[in-house]
Amino acid sequence: MAFIDGTALPVALPRLRADFGADIAAVQWILNGYMLALASLTLIGGALADVYGKARMLALGCVLFGLASAACALAPSPVWLIAARVAQGAAAAIVTPASLALIGATYPRAERNQAIGVWAAASALTTAAGPVLGGWLTEAFGWPFVFWINPPLAIVAVGILLVFAPKDSRIPRQFDVIGAAILASALGALAWALSQIGPSEARVAADGSGGTTTALVVATGLGIAGLAVYAIWERRSADPMTPPRLVENRAFLGLNVATVMIYAGISIMFFVLPFDLIDRRVLSSTDAGLAFLPFTLGVGLLSNVFGGLADRTGGRPMLIAGPVGAALAYVWMALAQNEALMLAVIIPMALLGLSFAVLVAPLTASVISSVDQADEGLASGVNNAASRIAQLAGAAMAAGVASFESGYEVGLFVAAATSVCGAFAAAAMPTLAAAKVESSGEA
Repeated sequence: MAFIDGTALPVALPRLRADFGADIAAVQWILNGYMLALASLTLIGGALADVYGKARMLALGCVLFGLASAACALAPSPVWLIAARVAQGAAAAIVTPASLALIGATYPRAERNQAIGVWAAASALTTAAGPVLGGWLTEAFGWPFVFWINPPLAIVAVGILLVFAPKDSRIPRQFDVIGAAILASALGALAWALSQIGPSEARVAADGSGGTTTALVVATGLGIAGLAVYAIWERRSADPMTPPRLVENRAFLGLNVATVMIYAGISIMFFVLPFDLIDRRVLSSTDAGLAFLPFTLGVGLLSNVFGGLADRTGGRPMLIAGPVGAALAYVWMALAQNEALMLAVIIPMALLGLSFAVLVAPLTASVISSVDQADEGLASGVNNAASRIAQLAGAAMAAGVASFESGYEVGLFVAAATSVCGAFAAAAMPTLAAAKVESSGEA
């Protein structure tokens, strides 16, 4: 539910925007309201799973996600929909870290990488299948049915947990509510600032009012200052969401920087491509969703294969090759925009699917392996938060550059640049064994 929802909705956005008569900023916040809540609350969700039990919190998160999805489907206005999407994101902030932490609590360490590979492949498959399912549902039944798929899934998930989940173990821990509030405020300010990038900003500034320019500068300053305050608070808090020892672990830090760069790139592509397919190429929502099928098949069918290969050969080569392949796919799509659909979209999407199949499972498993066993649940929460923050920033940036005449090409070139930066971050990180010694104080 949590992964498919982020990619099924973008294909429905053109229809949703037309039905509500909304502007691009409102459409962007329908995506980013979800991402903001998810990014800022994921670490709190991980703490809740440790304190109250992983299976219990996963079940509660599924119930809340199903209810919030029903509220989205029934939304009579953009404001209602944005509010319901924020509630959905808060529920997903419980579901996502609890699901991965439950694997860590269930499987012995020798089997954990393989289990994480299955988790990564399943999450990648549902993420990749989103555009196809979202396009078909929008075309056949209307955009609300993108949300109606979630309540039945929530019921099934809760039933499985009640029957099969192991007995919960709990860890005493306080919640860093102040840290979560600071982070959410900072991310919201930065996301709004990013969404204002484009010619419309320049036109407002040119008319002499300067209002939007001032607001943009203030929001950017508040966002950056908020992140600085968050860093200071985390060093002083008794129960920080991101303990300093994780930041001092260079392998863990490098993997999360790579995560931010890689997922920012894919988020930009997921935002700009549906508008090009539907508005410029005049494809139906279903056909636009099917254009993502090569990506879906590549990620869904090959993630497990490359995850097993990473166990035998090491993950670093794949963490470099995957982002580089993704960057090539984005550049290909940008340069071939005016070519036939097969050359401009289908073939590069197949390359993109292969590239993400190469990197998804090794990236997730490497993050968990880069820390001591006692920190594995916390590490999964931080990495999930990093990927959501990246998607939040990517969607906001994409909404900004979309206002340019060449917004499609600009967005894809930016996506390529972030992916290459992700490859450099993976290449520069130390070995996992050295990082563990470093973080434990034995170096």
